[in-house]
Amino acid sequence: MIDYPRRGGPTVLRILLGSQLRRLREASGISTEQAGYEIRGSHSKISRMELGRVGFKERDVADLLTLYGVHDAAERAPLLELAREANTPGWWHRYGDVLPAWFETYLGLEEAASLLRCYEVQFVPGLLQTEDYARAVVRLGHPDATDEEVERRVRVRTTRHERFTAPGAPTLWAVLDEGVLRRPLGGREVMRGQIEHLIEMAELPNVTLQVVPFGAGGQAAAGGPFTILRFAEPGLSDVVYLEQLTSALYLDKPTDIDTYMRTMNNLCITAARPDLTVRLLREILQEG
Repeated sequence: MIDYPRRGGPTVLRILLGSQLRRLREASGISTEQAGYEIRGSHSKISRMELGRVGFKERDVADLLTLYGVHDAAERAPLLELAREANTPGWWHRYGDVLPAWFETYLGLEEAASLLRCYEVQFVPGLLQTEDYARAVVRLGHPDATDEEVERRVRVRTTRHERFTAPGAPTLWAVLDEGVLRRPLGGREVMRGQIEHLIEMAELPNVTLQVVPFGAGGQAAAGGPFTILRFAEPGLSDVVYLEQLTSALYLDKPTDIDTYMRTMNNLCITAARPDLTVRLLREILQEG
């Protein structure tokens, strides 16, 4: 029996189940059209299921397993159980009123990731933000939000931070453009508190923080910020996350992953060494 991970909520479980169903379908020589017909759906529905982009009905999974020739109860049971668990809401579900569906997908991936590498050019990464800084970012992006909505969005960010002090904490490697640190978002005092927090975070064993100084000139990622998520589970491939104003892109093709990984490595070479980060942050505090 396959031991599927239970961290990351429904997002990761759907991806794992989808990949297993795709493997079984391809091994049996059945097309997405044939599979879609079997569950009274379309080939595009099968594609979405296999990518983990939609929820699973246990009946549909059972019918597909039968179609793919999986009749042994011992083989069917863990996949049917996975289908049930994949529909269990993650902790972020209770914030669904203030979170877009495309970001909920990211939260599930972030929850399951063992390594996150990110590059930011405008804001401090969400995982490294103080409450006051996060509040300023939320108000900037949602100027019409009520105070309650703002606080709920801030709570999502602080909940994400809790993983860094919990057992099995992930590794975070963040590269920031110097402009992020020079932009007094929320005012000078809020920014001072944020930089002090970055100093504390940079000293954690699972956090690496680098800064690309203004003097470095052109950067390899002039196109904008991105995050690469890596997972310990062998059934999950790396994912590149690109956030936009009203949506997000999730890239998992090997060619895309390789391109962004090279870009990230180049940024790490261009940026100041990690052991110089705390000194730079303290210099910025003294200037303020």
